Amino acid sequence: MRLTFLLGEVGNGFRRNASMIISVVLVSMVSLFFLGAGLLAQREVSVAKGFWYDKVQVSIFFCTDQSTGVQSCTDGAATQAQKDQVKSQLDGMEPLVEHVYYESSQQAYDRFKKQFRGSPYLSDVTADAMPSSYRVKLSDPNKYNEIVASFEGQQGVEAVSDQSNVLSTFFKLLHVISVGAVALAVVMVICAILLITTTIRQVAYTRRRQVSIMRLVGASSTVIYLPFVIEILLATLIGAALAVGLLWALVHYGVEGLFNDSGSTGTLVSMISTADVWDFAPWLFAGAVVIALATAWITLRRYLRV
Repeated sequence: MRLTFLLGEVGNGFRRNASMIISVVLVSMVSLFFLGAGLLAQREVSVAKGFWYDKVQVSIFFCTDQSTGVQSCTDGAATQAQKDQVKSQLDGMEPLVEHVYYESSQQAYDRFKKQFRGSPYLSDVTADAMPSSYRVKLSDPNKYNEIVASFEGQQGVEAVSDQSNVLSTFFKLLHVISVGAVALAVVMVICAILLITTTIRQVAYTRRRQVSIMRLVGASSTVIYLPFVIEILLATLIGAALAVGLLWALVHYGVEGLFNDSGSTGTLVSMISTADVWDFAPWLFAGAVVIALATAWITLRRYLRV
């Protein structure tokens, strides 16, 4: 079959069935966009966990004069001897304990003022109310319970806090969003398959006379099928390209623009980037090809007897 004839047939098909081809493009774009969004959300869960778990710290807070209702603080503020005892115990817990950082009450107060600047309640907080603490970097954050068992309830220690517990809700939310996006993508892919099937049936019906003539002159099934398949394949690939473009814009202007900007919260959280979009782009295009070819070929063999 000559290439010029094939391209001419594809071009004619696009012109004759523009509305249906546009429908395939749009539904392919939406379904692949949600699929890509689900994959990016899963990647964000991995990136965020890697970022935070690499920096997660266990905080051992010492008693202050204002600590009330805590049995280990009945003697008032923690003494230097009690702090030294905690430090000695931490040093003996290597290699689980990688690093130990001491934060004084004044340093904690300065950090508090920076994080909550502009708050109307800031003037009610004084440096003496902020507990000093040891920030403990663990080689394995999942073994936080060993630190709790060693220091919780010890004299001079008001509380032991694990940042990973605070972040678990964030990770769960990301996971729910990613699963929801993938589930919606599956629904949209099913819609795309149904629409492609319907489109092919309609196109085949409108060209039934042309197909009959091609049969009479002895055209093979491949010659008859190929223009249909290429039309659907091109429409689906255009949809995939639009989906990748939307994902790139979402990440570049939304995620990177709002979160990874050096002047905003970029130092507090690690987010996905446009590089992750390009990592998934080949898989989205491959999925578009598989959906288009499989759906088109099966539908043609069923509804376009040659």
